[in-house]
Amino acid sequence: MANASGCFTPAVPSIRRRNIPPFTGIYRSGHWSSDGISKRVLCSSTTEGADKLSPSESRVPRLISKGCKLVGCGSAVPKLQVSNDDLAKIVETSDEWISVRTGIRNRRILSGKDSLTSLAVEAAKKALQMAEVDPDAVDLVLLCTSTPDDLFGSAPQIPKALGCKGNPLAYDITAACSGFVLGLVSAACYIRGGGFNNVLVIGADAMSRYVDWMDRGSCILFGDAAGAVLIQACESEEDGLFGFDLHSDGDGQRNLNAAIKENETDYSLGSNGAVLGFPPRPASYSCVQMNGKEVFRFAVRAVPQSIESALEKAGLTGSSIDWLLLHQANQRIIDAVATRLKFPSERVISNLENYGNTSAASIPLALDEAVRSGKVQSGHTIAAAGFGAGLTWASAIIRWG
Repeated sequence: MANASGCFTPAVPSIRRRNIPPFTGIYRSGHWSSDGISKRVLCSSTTEGADKLSPSESRVPRLISKGCKLVGCGSAVPKLQVSNDDLAKIVETSDEWISVRTGIRNRRILSGKDSLTSLAVEAAKKALQMAEVDPDAVDLVLLCTSTPDDLFGSAPQIPKALGCKGNPLAYDITAACSGFVLGLVSAACYIRGGGFNNVLVIGADAMSRYVDWMDRGSCILFGDAAGAVLIQACESEEDGLFGFDLHSDGDGQRNLNAAIKENETDYSLGSNGAVLGFPPRPASYSCVQMNGKEVFRFAVRAVPQSIESALEKAGLTGSSIDWLLLHQANQRIIDAVATRLKFPSERVISNLENYGNTSAASIPLALDEAVRSGKVQSGHTIAAAGFGAGLTWASAIIRWG
């Protein structure tokens, strides 16, 4: 099992914190400290002899003492809405059966000319508009998805569609339902250690492509969507990522996966003397395979532990948190985690009823709705956690605005 943890931020006077021993970490070509003392970070080679370097080799060193904050969000969903009653027409189920067991009543499904990339672009545009940031100011795009439109990744298409003229780096992060939280932490690392100023983190998935629509145990759960957040560099005292906790456990793959499978056509040429088994059969991914009971047990055990760990590293207690924002997988899981953490239901964000499980999109989608409705306001502190295939799980304590 692999894990990672962290606590970035110096002391923030607006929320209650415990005393934490100071430490120093290395990020890329610099370092930072948790004791609130600015450290000198040079994101470059030394300036000695710089006049002898070519323009591509010469770098101007700069002092970095940065935090990062969430300044804009956006979301997008397909036009096609599929209700529980619609599903009851193709599999043996009912609205009551689904809603009681999952909390889901509707989901959105890609159709027609919709694509995952177009949803991601729409969500990104809305995030940039809210933040009042021009697309040309974007330094990096992180697309958190397990269902890209292209096997090699869809992220580079997003800055192209946004009209970014500087060719910013864009790449996919594949970590299923934990992907968006991993994207947030990755963005913070780029800002703190790489001198980046504006990073778009997008969670987007089209799980409908990998659902067996004749399997009532899984087809009732999933929907398609995209959500985006703009992470921006700021002064260290404004920092909005207080702590995080990241894990994976490959043993749990058997309980939730969509493994690659070979097609039936056999091109092997062993009969005429060629190497047996070559060329290989064409392959594709199977539909989602899930052991629901085991995934439930995993989530209600691992997620509260992860959030408590992230809170401890941030020097915070549960009473400091304004909102609990979990991956929208199943209302029973959300309720069970909230109960174990002793979070009152009125402080738990949930929009699962309308969209189902949208994988990496679920957290930013729910956040965007909560922000635009006025529920989440600038300065609010959020405990966010994703969990799912891999198995992976990740928590982060963040502040909005």
